[in-house]
Amino acid sequence: MKQVHVIGAGLAGSEAAWALAEAGVPVLIHEMRPLRMTPAHKTGLCAELVCSNSFRSDDQTANAVGLLHEEMRRLGSLVMACAGPAQVPAGAALAVDRDAFSAAVTAKLEAHPLIAFAREEVEAPPPEWDSVIIATGPLTSDALAETIRRQTDAAALAFFDAIAPIVHADSIDFSIAWRQSRYDKEGPGGDKAAYVNCPMDKAQYEAFVQALLAAPKAEFREWEKDTPYFEGCLPIEVMAERGVETLRHGPMKPVGLRDPRTGKRPWAVVQLRQDNTLGTLFNIVGFQTKLKHGAQQDIFRTIPGLQNAVFARLGGVHRNTFINAPKLLDGTLRLKAAPRLRFAGQITGVEGYVESAAMGILAGRFAAAERLGHGLRPPPATTAFGALLSHVTGGHIDAGAHSYQPMNINFGLFPPIDPPTERIRGKDRARWRKAALAERALRDLDAWRSAEAARPAARRS
Repeated sequence: MKQVHVIGAGLAGSEAAWALAEAGVPVLIHEMRPLRMTPAHKTGLCAELVCSNSFRSDDQTANAVGLLHEEMRRLGSLVMACAGPAQVPAGAALAVDRDAFSAAVTAKLEAHPLIAFAREEVEAPPPEWDSVIIATGPLTSDALAETIRRQTDAAALAFFDAIAPIVHADSIDFSIAWRQSRYDKEGPGGDKAAYVNCPMDKAQYEAFVQALLAAPKAEFREWEKDTPYFEGCLPIEVMAERGVETLRHGPMKPVGLRDPRTGKRPWAVVQLRQDNTLGTLFNIVGFQTKLKHGAQQDIFRTIPGLQNAVFARLGGVHRNTFINAPKLLDGTLRLKAAPRLRFAGQITGVEGYVESAAMGILAGRFAAAERLGHGLRPPPATTAFGALLSHVTGGHIDAGAHSYQPMNINFGLFPPIDPPTERIRGKDRARWRKAALAERALRDLDAWRSAEAARPAARRS
């Protein structure tokens, strides 16, 4: 059987390759790292996490991303299988030791008998490759991006994504900072203190905001200057520009927290989340930034509890590229102008680690079904997988190609569900709706899986 070529060994490419190989289809993964690095990557490992170390909430009834986690597990996700053993405390979120996680993904891919690696940059897929999945993510090389533009006869869209800084845990002053999750919410194992909190009073907060506004920022290259930011990952100084209260109602919101020294809620709080299994590194939550490195150290050390902070990594900004997927892709993620090419991951216009991985699973399953000579029906739109696919391929009425933008999974992408006959008000109604959508999604996903497994392999004519 001929190989399927997967270009890129990030989260989406890793999942695509795994889905193909688990279906019995041989795969050749092409990854240019470590021979050629990107501005954000540090290693040659598969599925390297370049921004946060969190896959976000793991609560499948309260959050759409938690539901997506569960759907991925049910479809044999490599990312979810490797995330569990690499998990670090993060309250209700699923966060991992980034090095342990990427090493585990790499080891599993390298050990699979149907997966081979080619450490090389692919500037253009050769015509003899009859099945290709492009999963090069937000940092697609210039040469391959130019090939994609030529194939699509359309300019790739782009925005900036930013990286938060990481500090050494032993440099945090715990006479000021304290451990607590918002509202003491329990994470896996009953942990209620997954986050480190650094409090600010009103004067400290306002001085911090002014320092952000006045600090020197990194200069962009000429070709980057008109690139917009993704709203879900704005640099902290860009948020500060929107008003003095913006940060206090965003990543620095103090709700659900109390300073043990005073017993009261601070005016604002900077939270840090564990970044590795040993607990020696913590990332500053929501503090992605394009401040110059010297300014970052000076300003972030004004945060109470971080006055002696030692930084393992400072923040940065990188460009994120994606295609106009509803216009260019069909319902199985194939490029309409060149059906031998499929796209997966962030390059399709999904935003977030698990969303990218999920699109890799779908691309791999579609490619495997095609190679094996039978079709694969898309998952129902009532599932998290189906909702994402509808967003990417234009299945939603309001996701027209003229206004296509990156999207995280959210319950707004799901078809509505009728409420019960009895009246439900306020927060109870919202909780009921999320739980009901999640229950329907998992029920429909299981039915889809069973139906696809039972369907005879009908070879395409």
